[in-house]
Amino acid sequence: MISLLIYDIPDDRLRAKVADICLDYGLDRIQYSAFLGEINHNRREELLQKIKRQIGPKEANVQLFPICDKDMRLRKVIKREEGKVNRE
Repeated sequence: MISLLIYDIPDDRLRAKVADICLDYGLDRIQYSAFLGEINHNRREELLQKIKRQIGPKEANVQLFPICDKDMRLRKVIKREEGKVNRE
């Protein structure tokens, strides 16, 4: 199942570590603090536990949203790069 993970973490170093964990789990960065990718239930739980341990007592807001295939097919993207507009 596809999952969207977003976070708001004030500490720069901690934010970079959480981003690295997301990348290690095969998620793709879609915005600065947002990752998207296919990950099963067990791996989602493992990912969240790893992030929770990394955060420890520091301030953070991490949210993970499982997204069904039907909803992913309805996804619309407008992305602007180097002066052009791309639509998916």
